[in-house]
Amino acid sequence: MIHKSMGFATRQIHAGKAENSAGALCAPIYQTSTFEFASVEQGGARFAGKEEGYIYSRLGNPTTALVEAKLANLEGAEDALAAASGMGAISTALWSSVSAGDEIVADETLYGCTYSLLEHGMRQFGVKVTLTDLSRVENLKKALTDKTKVVYFETPCNPTMKILNIALIAKTAHDFKSDIRVIVDNTFCTPYLQRPLSLGANAVVHSATKYLNGHGDVIAGFIAGDKDFVGRCRMFGLKDLTGAVLSPFDAFLLARGLKTLDIRMERHCANAKKLAAFFENHPAVSKVCYPGLASFEGHETAAEQMRLPGGMISLELKADKAAAAAALNKLELCTVAVSLGDAETLVEHPATMTHSTYSAEELKAAGISEGLVRISVGLEDPEDIIADFKAVLDPLA
Repeated sequence: MIHKSMGFATRQIHAGKAENSAGALCAPIYQTSTFEFASVEQGGARFAGKEEGYIYSRLGNPTTALVEAKLANLEGAEDALAAASGMGAISTALWSSVSAGDEIVADETLYGCTYSLLEHGMRQFGVKVTLTDLSRVENLKKALTDKTKVVYFETPCNPTMKILNIALIAKTAHDFKSDIRVIVDNTFCTPYLQRPLSLGANAVVHSATKYLNGHGDVIAGFIAGDKDFVGRCRMFGLKDLTGAVLSPFDAFLLARGLKTLDIRMERHCANAKKLAAFFENHPAVSKVCYPGLASFEGHETAAEQMRLPGGMISLELKADKAAAAAALNKLELCTVAVSLGDAETLVEHPATMTHSTYSAEELKAAGISEGLVRISVGLEDPEDIIADFKAVLDPLA
């Protein structure tokens, strides 16, 4: 029996385990689309919700159920739902929360596809979306109305690393109207570094593609929260609206990756601290955005709500865009690629890659400059990561 009082490492390994007929240590992959019923009556009872059990893998599968239970345990949630991608989870959570005429308040700095969903997608279906800087609580107070159903944000924000105060935002929203659903994208942190539900948020979403899996070989997402909301996401948002169902094999890989989450996050953070210190003292770098640096604007809030400052760094170089790109193209160990949370160090240019859905004006409003570089610090030896960047940055200085 896995208790909430047990340590994080114990729970990430053992939570969600269920008995299987073969006694397999690793839960089997239930690679099936449908499940047999003992009788017509049993099938009817399951469809009516009067009996628990599996029906069809779009509605639930033993392999995905394991990782859902594991993630719910780690986030301190009543329930969790796995999805086929991070955007599958985000769109399922949002579409399960609003109808035409409702309003969403979100921070103006978001992952590019989330921004596109809100700004270019949900608006055309009659949902009002207000984007504002939620680091200033007065902006939130101005944006809230009687029609507000959701307050949505990331922290740290992708890609600027802006830190938002989860407890303050949640309290402000709930003081205004208790049934506002505060949803936090916890992808950058994972529940090992930050648990938004314990700070007053109602639901958490993840791109499990990133740190939760950790090996760059799965596309997946999660929603975690109370049973009623997750149940609505499962039986309406995912079943009927998005159909973003995670495959049993990807769930199996996720379960494998989650077993080492704490060890990996410790190393990601330790490497990032060293790399951020290197960047802060390099003459070719004009600005370093990393929650672990005392010079970073959100440092104190990050220290209050995060166990460690994370493995993500953003920086701006003094060189012009062309010179900076030419330098980064010379990296030999680190890889120019989007995504994050992999064992490899990944480097990308948000304005033309992950956040290319923003217009030039929108990028400026969100604080995403054309010179911003985002780095997902990997698990390599930190000295080798630093040496690779030093070799390309020294000539710029």
